[in-house]
Amino acid sequence: MEEGEIVTLIGGNGAGKSTTLNTISGLLKPRRGSIRLNNENLGNFKAHEIVAKGVVQVPEGRRVFGRLTVLENLEMGAFTRPSRSEIAQTLEQVFTLFPRLKERESQLAGTLSGGEQQMLAMGRALMAKPKVLLLDEPSMGLAPVLVDSIFDTIRKLHALGTTILLVEQNARMALQVADRGYVLQTGEIILTDKATALRENESVQKAYLGVL
Repeated sequence: MEEGEIVTLIGGNGAGKSTTLNTISGLLKPRRGSIRLNNENLGNFKAHEIVAKGVVQVPEGRRVFGRLTVLENLEMGAFTRPSRSEIAQTLEQVFTLFPRLKERESQLAGTLSGGEQQMLAMGRALMAKPKVLLLDEPSMGLAPVLVDSIFDTIRKLHALGTTILLVEQNARMALQVADRGYVLQTGEIILTDKATALRENESVQKAYLGVL
């Protein structure tokens, strides 16, 4: 991935998309090969150390801390950062991006709607000031209007220069926001191209975009 890009991984269930993200973020160890950020091998580090280096994952299913407030969840996202003033500045940026979170900052995260929890999970990741943001199925289980909202946020993050690796079951939406894409099948890359080209690819259309 190049700095500032959105790259998407598309493929069927079991293709290895989430496994790829979990390996990059240090939750799994690669059997072979290497994962490098600015030529530094991340395979030598634990998951929390990889977060400190700027690779932050928004997990599938959101995984917010349900018994903590919205504000406490966001503060948890900044646990690797020492400067309170910089954390406060990032918090204001997150509240600007997600005004709903500002309205709910004292509410327990477990009482939020699915869409609000997804906003919180993304906001929590942004509190770490990521160099690379890993998004795993951000639209899963959300109503269509909320899916549009989440993808609007991804576009805003792209415009701000955030580097994003996106795994998304809605391949059509993913290829609309991405710069490039990789098609995974049973753990192997079978196709890669610019997102615009993948949208026009006949085999991709039939397999993942619902075009007959």
